[in-house]
Amino acid sequence: MISVVLADDHAVVRQGLRALLESDPQFMVVGEAADGLEAVELVRRRKPTVLIADLIMSGLDGLATTQKVSRLKSVTRVIILSMYGDQAYVLEALRSGAAGYVVKESCGAELFKALRVVVAGGRYLSPAVSEASIGSFSSMGTILQKAQAGSMEVHDKLTARERTVLQFVVEGTSSRDIGARLRISSRKVESHRAELMRKLGLNTHQDLIRYALQRGVIPKGEPKPARNGAHGPNGTKRKRKDICPPAQHRN
Repeated sequence: MISVVLADDHAVVRQGLRALLESDPQFMVVGEAADGLEAVELVRRRKPTVLIADLIMSGLDGLATTQKVSRLKSVTRVIILSMYGDQAYVLEALRSGAAGYVVKESCGAELFKALRVVVAGGRYLSPAVSEASIGSFSSMGTILQKAQAGSMEVHDKLTARERTVLQFVVEGTSSRDIGARLRISSRKVESHRAELMRKLGLNTHQDLIRYALQRGVIPKGEPKPARNGAHGPNGTKRKRKDICPPAQHRN
């Protein structure tokens, strides 16, 4: 029996994941958490085989949660479940100690595969994420090699929440609207903005935007999950065998 704790600040997502996992008798959901701190406490008490955590949660985000779970010296393996397929997020997840990274548009079969891989001691990346990353890091090796190398640029040290705030800042979103979308106060948004400036050694709002776009800290468009057909460096669509079986229809 593989025990699982679910961490996501949306109840309907947790309910859907629970229903999916418990459709297979090999898996048992032993706890649900609406935020990172609650997830860490559940891991400490329940000692699940796997923690499935959303990347962006109110309070403690998925990456900070992963780091805290790692410090518990727990046997629990962490899979980050995210709507974002951008390389920067995946790299940060791996560096935080995650054993797997699955994009939310994946099918149930892929999540089950990820669970079995990490339980067996391996690392799992959604195929679309893997392909996109390998293409982008062709001169430096794969995303796993980059994560394991441990060499970090200044912007690699940004947390997932700081990177998300930076994304909204570049898009011209006000602090009030950022707070509403992330369900945090405007004051907290300003705190994140100030910490971004400090970490990056910048002085003005314009410097922050210029730095983000020039260094490729965030994509120039809205972050989107990697699609099944990842594109290679020359713009051609890379084909892969989909691990998700076609839908079965009954007459």
